Amino acid sequence: MLETKNLTKAFGGVVAVNMVSLKFKKGELCSIIGPNGAGKTTFFNLLTASFPPTSGQILYKGEEITFLSPPDIFRRRIVRTFQISSIFKELSVLKHVEIAAQGRYRHSNSPWGRLTLPRKEIREKSIQTLELIGLQELAWQQAGLLAYGDKRRLEIAMGLVSDPELLLLDEPTAGMSPEETHRTADLLRSLAQTITLILVEHDMNVIMSISDRVIVLNRGEIIAEGVPREIQSNGRVREIYLGKTKLHVA
Repeated sequence: MLETKNLTKAFGGVVAVNMVSLKFKKGELCSIIGPNGAGKTTFFNLLTASFPPTSGQILYKGEEITFLSPPDIFRRRIVRTFQISSIFKELSVLKHVEIAAQGRYRHSNSPWGRLTLPRKEIREKSIQTLELIGLQELAWQQAGLLAYGDKRRLEIAMGLVSDPELLLLDEPTAGMSPEETHRTADLLRSLAQTITLILVEHDMNVIMSISDRVIVLNRGEIIAEGVPREIQSNGRVREIYLGKTKLHVA
């Protein structure tokens, strides 16, 4: 479904992503881990055209998308959430999801473009998405008043309502309580039945329990790739990143 070939991004003399070649299968839940500064978020930024690569290629369903614009990427139903919360404090939870849905169902990139789905159906779809995420009771609350974990779930809802085929989630469980993290992990695992998911995540118990495959980056390079048990037992990965962390592997 998605492939990168020798993907590289340099910022001056610093190489953030270095010759990364990967393939992601349809319906896969794949997680990317690594220490801070490993290049994980930069890799997401390249996939979603936040900035262009220095060299290399990105292919989606066999079509090169390396230098497309962010709206073109979005129209191909490649959607992402961000590491840093980017909500509007004064808007309601429901309005956030409706705005995200309108972005998906507009005839053009213009915010004033004609909607291809009636507003009533957009609202219904938005409410259904909040129910799926478990935020329906907070639909009319100002988003700025949400607990941090609920803000993360709101951003997942905004991604889901856009009807993605490929969803990139940057630290989706950050700031969540253990109960919220468990519920979100179950949700992500169920979503993988219909959506291809790529996660950047630091909660290793989440990663090891829900991932089909784990990719480890360090200093912009792939140092390991495999199923969770292979990653957990990889000596180099344990030395560089996992250390003595006790992990649960499903």
